Amino acid sequence: MQGDGEVLFLGGVGEVSIGFDHEGLSLQPLHPELISSCWSSIQLQPKLENEIKFSDIYAVQLLDEGPVCGPWNTKTVIQGKKNSEMHRFVVHGTTRSRKHPSAWVPCEYLFGHRELKTCKSWVQQIAAWINNERDRPKNLMVFVHPLCGKGRGLKNWETVAPLFDRAKVNMKVIVTERAGHAYDTLSSLSDKELKTFDGVVAVGGDGLFNEILNGLLSSRYKTSYPPTPEGFRYFGGNENCKGNTSDGLGYSTCTPDSANIMVSGNSNKCDDHEPLLSTSQHTGLDISSSDSCKKPCNGDRDSLFQIQLDNTADQDHVISFPNDWFRLGVIPSGSTDAIVLRRMSLDIAQVVRWKSSPTAEVLPTVRYAASFAGYGFYGEVIRESENYRWMGPARYDFSGTMVFLKHRSYDAKVAFIETGDTHSLAASSEDATGGAQPLQLRQKRPRKAICRTNCFICKAASTSGQNSEDEIPDSSRTVCDNPKWVWSKGRFLSVGAAVISCRNERAPDGLVADAHLSDGFLHLLLIRDCPLPLYLWHLTQFTKKGSDPLNFKFVEHHKTPAFTFISSHDESVWNLDGELFQACEVSVQACRGLVNLFASGPEV
Repeated sequence: MQGDGEVLFLGGVGEVSIGFDHEGLSLQPLHPELISSCWSSIQLQPKLENEIKFSDIYAVQLLDEGPVCGPWNTKTVIQGKKNSEMHRFVVHGTTRSRKHPSAWVPCEYLFGHRELKTCKSWVQQIAAWINNERDRPKNLMVFVHPLCGKGRGLKNWETVAPLFDRAKVNMKVIVTERAGHAYDTLSSLSDKELKTFDGVVAVGGDGLFNEILNGLLSSRYKTSYPPTPEGFRYFGGNENCKGNTSDGLGYSTCTPDSANIMVSGNSNKCDDHEPLLSTSQHTGLDISSSDSCKKPCNGDRDSLFQIQLDNTADQDHVISFPNDWFRLGVIPSGSTDAIVLRRMSLDIAQVVRWKSSPTAEVLPTVRYAASFAGYGFYGEVIRESENYRWMGPARYDFSGTMVFLKHRSYDAKVAFIETGDTHSLAASSEDATGGAQPLQLRQKRPRKAICRTNCFICKAASTSGQNSEDEIPDSSRTVCDNPKWVWSKGRFLSVGAAVISCRNERAPDGLVADAHLSDGFLHLLLIRDCPLPLYLWHLTQFTKKGSDPLNFKFVEHHKTPAFTFISSHDESVWNLDGELFQACEVSVQACRGLVNLFASGPEV
């Protein structure tokens, strides 16, 4: 340890020996028998640890001379000076919440010493260490949704803003005024302007985050359309997009064979539910059919990047995704969580609409989703809830009940790419139209590998292909070498694709407990038509921790990098992260690690 042996006074603890190395500060109480048992109950005081990591410190401040309270019922004196008469400095950090261990909240460590120069020296050393951290943001753009959280959006931001000020983060704050405000702002920014920021923070719900996501990626993510199988209307998947037209449905569209992808923003409506986000430098998943994927899969990545540069007027400032520096952040409605300085990569689903209805011919439209894309029950709940916005968050419960009682099913055809990691947990289509098999009689499921902070699965996926510039991620190589499409046809109550587990208070394990944040796969859930009581049984399993809602004969679960969907229903709607998207023919692919978040990943 560097700097070992310096004795300071720590509020609530007493004299401590303090030192530091490249990871953080070390603390060793000199009189542990005097430490108050009430230490951790004091507001903003963390549980006493032997180390304070620099990654958990967001600011350090020199204070005026004043009291530094010692352990309860003691009159501690440090080097001849009472603890109430010291020069002081405070270290602002984050620690785990006592009520919710997976959440991080602000905390403070108050230090004192009789010499002012000693306090100044420690402040300078700590400030130098944290300022040199590469991942620490310096400039952020913040979008605040004033109507979210029952109108608490601005108040939430006013609560959190002082933490950013204390951390000396420069902020450009924009309070959204209309639908599409955040999308229009970000999509219209030049790359040179965007590069002045280290990230974008959303203060709001799913809708605002989805709008920001699409605004960033609409013109900056260069990739092929998702792959499609033979029998799909648009066979292939190697066409790029450019240009903008309107399809008359409030969405932007793009024409094939070009460089830009434009998508619409439609999410400044009050979105009271919190984001379903629990979430490098590597290539996003770019897969295609066997005929069209050979060139990308041969690893000519540099030439693809050069095409992007050639088509960009300002080559010195071009920004494309994925990249290893730009991050997105979320401050959900009602939250006062601390600044998160950690980095986590997140898969994104690219959804391309080829037809909005069976009779309508429209140009392809591209949208992006960070957590979930769902059809049938999932889409109808969102559409129905639009009629009951006056009810607030309760509209989702009411709409869900209404849609459930209607018990509508839809004829559809779904095709997905089967890989070595793809598994089907359903009976064959001939006998999967009803009934539920007792859990103890079903084939034993493989043990679930749950995604956690520093997940080895996500880490392996994110680092594959980095040893060589021409090497590509394993999953996309598997698809390109020998793609196999599997069709599933029939009547479905719902079709859903989970990018992440989607854990929340009502679904403690999420929709798919073992979904990972950055492994390049979607979890395709096909719920076939079945009797209403069995469907209810299936839905109620999501509310129980440790249950298996996918272990029914009428449920198919496929882990896949891409799928296509075709329906003949005139009013087919999808739910993309809580936003409506009308489409009866879509192709969807997982874009591995496409964006980075200010987050560390699921911890419980």
